[in-house]
Amino acid sequence: MNKEIEFDEALEPTDFGFIVCGKTGKLKGLWIPEEMEHEPVPETIVNLCVDYFGISPSEFDDSNYVFH
Repeated sequence: MNKEIEFDEALEPTDFGFIVCGKTGKLKGLWIPEEMEHEPVPETIVNLCVDYFGISPSEFDDSNYVFH
């Protein structure tokens, strides 16, 4: 049985999540849990954003990419 849940409900309190456009595969945003908002984004996530999505880590300073 499948149960629909909200995105943030699917994550643990310290989990990050990617929001990717289904049509283009472009990164729409990064979910950063409130508990982690003052911590640096883990290096593996930054590397994935840079290498796969072509986004500079400084672009996450723009609130268009970051969701809480």
